[in-house]
Amino acid sequence: ESRERLSVCSKLCYAVGGAPYQITGCALGFFLQIYLLDVAQVDAFYASIILFVGRVWDAITDPMVGFFISKTSWTRLGRLMPWIIFSTPFAIISYFLIWFVPDISRGQVMWYLVFYCAFQTLVTCFHVPYSALTMFISREQSERDSATAYRMTVEVLGTVLGTAIQGQIVGKVDTPCIESPFFLGMTNSSVAMEELNMTHDTESLTDTRNAYMIAAGVIGGLYILCALILLLGVREKRESSELQSDEPVSFFQGLKLVMNHRAYIKLIAGFLFTSLAFMLLEGNFALFCTYTLGFRNEFQNILLAIMLSATLTIPFWQWFLTRFGKKKAVYVGISSAIPFLIMVVVLDSNLFVTYIVAVAAGISVAAAFLLPWSMLPDVIDDFKLQHPSCRGHEAIFFSFYVFFTKFTAGVSLGISTLSLDFAGYQTRGCSQPDKVNFTLKMLVSAVPVGLILLSLLLFKLYPIDEEKRKKNKKALQDLR
Repeated sequence: ESRERLSVCSKLCYAVGGAPYQITGCALGFFLQIYLLDVAQVDAFYASIILFVGRVWDAITDPMVGFFISKTSWTRLGRLMPWIIFSTPFAIISYFLIWFVPDISRGQVMWYLVFYCAFQTLVTCFHVPYSALTMFISREQSERDSATAYRMTVEVLGTVLGTAIQGQIVGKVDTPCIESPFFLGMTNSSVAMEELNMTHDTESLTDTRNAYMIAAGVIGGLYILCALILLLGVREKRESSELQSDEPVSFFQGLKLVMNHRAYIKLIAGFLFTSLAFMLLEGNFALFCTYTLGFRNEFQNILLAIMLSATLTIPFWQWFLTRFGKKKAVYVGISSAIPFLIMVVVLDSNLFVTYIVAVAAGISVAAAFLLPWSMLPDVIDDFKLQHPSCRGHEAIFFSFYVFFTKFTAGVSLGISTLSLDFAGYQTRGCSQPDKVNFTLKMLVSAVPVGLILLSLLLFKLYPIDEEKRKKNKKALQDLR
């Protein structure tokens, strides 16, 4: 057991590797929708297609990458590290091109669709092997849990960096908006809109577009730095995940066994709806702050408050799950956001109340970040006890968990953007119709609350409590 202990330096280097996925994911999650609608000026219908297809493709690539990883032979660098190394430079290039507005009259939608899908594929080639690396750094549950806590702290810090870099750089530039003739009380709307377009077309979006590209360049640099730290500071240990009786099992045979494992299915079902709730909140919060609450110049600071709160409370949730168990941490942590999500839409627009809601939501986001990655290794250990001859299945567990959450998130975000189009969303509008504001309230409050309540009911069925987890740990030690 003493030989399996990881140094603080190793845990930190491992944790840093999780930052690129969260930095880029947070920037895309919070800002891509409003960027496509108001900066690239893509029609809301086509924006919904881009978001939906990109997310669904992202989900599909996870099991694909998991399959190819299971077929990868061990090298001098390991089995997982080569994927991380070779995907990094291409991921950075495609990420930058997402935030570039091409000077083409046709094919703009295809441009964003191609590079969004390309980036999602490449970042998956980074993140799936990185997630599976949890099982290859140590055989000790306590060490893996500790490393996961380090990782979650850095990943949430990564979301802070993503929000801060993207939000503060972009927020310094005022994106010109157009007053709708409906709100101006004009009678001849077509003539009014033509006059307004002629007036505002002189206001260039060049500064705003440049700001997005500068932010993409900074985030790309951080991506490279984190990948280098991970490569130089972490050693992939082949023996850490293998039992004495291990024998190779085919991918599809392993997949069948994994998908029939009841504890795994119940875990991903619960976190599926939790992820959906926070994805809807993430995808629509910038629009909600800008239009429904009227905080056009404050939304990037509100988003930053959420992420800072989440970062600071990760250590608390790690202590809580160690002291009271992971299932109790799920109930307390996830449900804590419900009253505040209701408060933000029930009360009148108030900046102070909005910041309170942001801090409270961040506390719940921290629990939602930490718990799935802390509980998945417990499920894998439970699986190993039931199938001691199965080997090389770790990537399947992680990739299919991410697949289900990403696929449903893609569907929900596509539908939410499409619903804004049906409600009459005004591209580059200074304000929005009442139907759009009502839709945004539903997307950041009512629907997430309903999804969280459903997830809490599903977690009642999850069978691995603290007593079961300790028995599994003892049994695994005996097998080894």
